[in-house]
Amino acid sequence: MQLRGSDIIVECLIEQGVDVLFGYPGGAVLNIYDSLYKYSDKIRHVLTSHEQHAGHAADGYARASGKTGVVLATSGPGATNLVTALATANMDSVPVVAITGNVSLDLLGLDSFQEVDITGITMPVTKHNFLVRDVNELADTIRRAFKIANSGRKGAVLIDVPKDITAAMGEYEPAGHDASTAPQIAEQCGHCSLHSALELINNSAKPLIYAGGGVISSGAEKELAAFAEKLNAPVSCSLMGQGAFDQYDSKYIGMLGMHGTAAAAETFKNCDLFIALGTRFSDRVTGCKKTFSADKKIIHIDIDEAEHAKNIPADIKITGDIKTVLAALNAQLAQCKNTGWLSGAQELYTSCKAVQTGTAELPVTPMAVLEKLDELTSGKAIITTEVGQNQMWAAMYYRNRETRTFVSSGGLGTMGFGLGAAIGAATGKPGKVVVNVAGDGSFGMNLNELVTLSKYKIPVIQLVLNNSVLGMVRQWQRIFYDARFSQTTLDRAIDYEKLAGAFGIKCYIIEKTEEIEPVLKAALELNEPVLIECRIDRDINVLPMVPPGADITKPITAIDN
Repeated sequence: MQLRGSDIIVECLIEQGVDVLFGYPGGAVLNIYDSLYKYSDKIRHVLTSHEQHAGHAADGYARASGKTGVVLATSGPGATNLVTALATANMDSVPVVAITGNVSLDLLGLDSFQEVDITGITMPVTKHNFLVRDVNELADTIRRAFKIANSGRKGAVLIDVPKDITAAMGEYEPAGHDASTAPQIAEQCGHCSLHSALELINNSAKPLIYAGGGVISSGAEKELAAFAEKLNAPVSCSLMGQGAFDQYDSKYIGMLGMHGTAAAAETFKNCDLFIALGTRFSDRVTGCKKTFSADKKIIHIDIDEAEHAKNIPADIKITGDIKTVLAALNAQLAQCKNTGWLSGAQELYTSCKAVQTGTAELPVTPMAVLEKLDELTSGKAIITTEVGQNQMWAAMYYRNRETRTFVSSGGLGTMGFGLGAAIGAATGKPGKVVVNVAGDGSFGMNLNELVTLSKYKIPVIQLVLNNSVLGMVRQWQRIFYDARFSQTTLDRAIDYEKLAGAFGIKCYIIEKTEEIEPVLKAALELNEPVLIECRIDRDINVLPMVPPGADITKPITAIDN
C-alpha cells in the first residue's frame, strides 16, 4: 500500500512493539509529528524539556523495561543535542533507536538552515546509523535499525530522515516483529572451549564470580543465581551489573574496583579463579592491569568477541550470550562445596560494613539515607542515579534485589543522566517506585525536567544529596591536588522548596537523622513527583577508593580532611 513517509515511520514503530517514544518537535520532523497526532491512540509521545534528556529517557526506559527505547528529534541542534545521550546508551550497550529529521535532500551539504551531518557526527558513538535517501527504503531501514540495536552486543542506532522523505509517498507492506536474534554460543576453538571452562571450574578451590551488565542484557539472572549456587561461591557485581544478583543473598560481597568493597578486594586477591560474565574490564574495575591478572586463572564470557583480551588477558574465552552459556555450564556442573572459602568471604563482607549513623558533626549521612530507603522499599525500587559521589553511594548502600532496577551511566559517566532516565524508567515500569539519586551538581544540569514530571504526573522521587560542592571532583582535588579546590565549591543559593513549588511539586528537606525515615515514608506514600533535599556535609567522602591505575587489592580506606 502507498503511505506517506512519516506514516511509514509510525507504522514501523508500532510494528516493532513501540508504544511510547520521547522527543521534542521541530521543523524538519513536523510531518512525523503530524503522523503521531493521527496515531495517538496507538503510540504515546512524552515531551521533555530538552532533547538530551529525551535521549536519556529512552535509555532509562530501555534499561528498566528491557524493550528498545525510542527518541525523536529535529535537525541541527535538535540532533546534536542527542549526541551525549546516544554515546551514553551505546557505551553501556543499551538498545536505543534515535530518529532525527534533516533538511530536504536537495539542501544537504549546502550549510542550509539547521542542517548538520548527524550521521557523520554520531558514527563514533553509535553501533550503526543510516541516512535515508529513498522513501521506499524507509521501512526496511527502520526494521534493520531495531534488529541491529538488539542483536549481539546491544547499542544505539540512529536513523536520519530528510524532510522531503517524510513527505513523499512510498510503498509499505506490514511485517511482523523480527525475533530472529536468538542467542547462540559461538565457542572459540581449542583451549577456549566450554569443556576447558568446566575443567577449570571443577579444579578451583576458591572461585569468585564477577557479573557485569551483560548478565542483565541477556536476561540471565536466574542462570547466574543457579551458577552461584552450584559453585557455592561469592559473587561481586560491576556498576552496570547491579541487580544482576540479589544483593540480599549472603553470597554477595559488593562491587569490585575503584569504589568496591574491602571484602571484594580481599576476596579477589585470594581467589584462584575469576569468572567474569558479560563485562568489558573497565579501567575503573581493573586498576593496575599487571597486578589484576596475576596469580589467578581468568574465564571471560562475553557476547562481544572484541572484548576478549582487549583490556585483560583471559585463560579461557567464550564468545556467546551469557544466558545460553550459563545454562550450558549449569547443566554439566556438579555441586561444589567451597564451604570454607565462601564463609570466609561472607564474614569479611559483614565485618567490613561500617555503621553509618549521624553524629553531632555530621547530622545526616548519605549512607544512612540510602540504607533507610533500601529498608523501606525492601531493595525493590528502581534507582536511577546521576554521576559522582551520589552514584557510588547509591551502588554501595542500596541493595538491589531485582534485575533492571539500577539505572546509571557507567561507561561515559554522564552528569545530568539520571532525571531523564528516571522519567523513562517510570514510563516503562508503571507502578514501580522510582528514585533518582543526585548530587546538587548533577541536578543543576537537568532540573528543568521537573516540568516533565509535573506535566505528566510521573511519580519519581528526586533525591538531591546537597553538599554544595562537586563532591567527587573535590574528593580527587583533596587527594591528588593538595586540597586546591578549584571551581568545585558551588554554594548555590537555591531555595529547593520554591524551586519545587514553581513546578507544582511537593518538597521535603532532611537536615537531621531523625527526619530521614518520616520524610522518606511520606514521599513513598505520595505516588506523585516529589523533591527531597538532603543536606549533607561537603567533606563526606566515598570510600574505599583505589587511585587510578593502582592495585585494586590495596584501597584507600581513610582520607585526612
